[in-house]
Amino acid sequence: MIAHSHETPRPPARVVVLGASGFVGGVLVDHLAKMDIEILGLSSADIDLCRSDAVDLLETQLQEGDALVFVSALTPDRGKDIRTFMKNLEMGEHVCAALTNSACSHVVYVSSDAVYDDDANPVIESTPCNPSSFHGLMHLARERMLSATLSEAQVPLLILRPSLLYGARDTHNGYGPNRFLRVVLEGRLLSLFGEGEEKRDHVFIEDLSRLIELGLMHKSNGVLNVATGTSVGFMEVARAAAEEAGVDADIECLPRSQPISHRHFDVTSMHRAYPSFVYTALSEGLRKTVSQLSGPA
Repeated sequence: MIAHSHETPRPPARVVVLGASGFVGGVLVDHLAKMDIEILGLSSADIDLCRSDAVDLLETQLQEGDALVFVSALTPDRGKDIRTFMKNLEMGEHVCAALTNSACSHVVYVSSDAVYDDDANPVIESTPCNPSSFHGLMHLARERMLSATLSEAQVPLLILRPSLLYGARDTHNGYGPNRFLRVVLEGRLLSLFGEGEEKRDHVFIEDLSRLIELGLMHKSNGVLNVATGTSVGFMEVARAAAEEAGVDADIECLPRSQPISHRHFDVTSMHRAYPSFVYTALSEGLRKTVSQLSGPA
């Protein structure tokens, strides 16, 4: 359930973005800049959240009335093991310690739908969390850490749990729209698991930025899944990617090593929280991504 501190939208005094050089953070910083919102973007080059001095460094950057958007994390392509998990928890611990001594007025945490059980369908915000990966477990632990820290200080916390994100600036090469578009644009053979039957909910990265903006403007508190409510099979995504790229792509189907699974979302809570918000259609998001991938570097 989402509650708004501001029913009438108004921008925060300043937004501090942790993870400003990453896929999500970079797109968010650009989006907020277009909205004429004052931003301080911090990357690991500015503050390494794994280091013990990160607490003091972050405290010196945070000002009274700031809204903090926390999107910094070591993603699964950097490691899926216990060591990576513990580094991510350490980052969360340092952010919480800095928030304890700051006067931030609002925090937005970008989590993941990986906090839910793989077999949960349809997923809603009250679906029990049962992560099957260290990545999902890390996000759930960070959610709890931030909630405990901020509830004591009575600072609103908005937790966003995105489904699969895609966009031109993603460097993770995850299975789905990002990889499919790059493969077909390079004229390579596109490989799918099985017949590409699995259905997932794919979210255009700019939509996440627009939702974060709404959360900041309303100073929202609570948990919200970021999903379109429409799940699409990977074969359909692959064919749509080829069509938007203007390529007659060759698609091969590989033997399946895992059972077929689907992920569907009930997005009623999103419509209640932000009734005017409309997600970008998959075809339009792919078209924009192709344009960005094909444009100047």
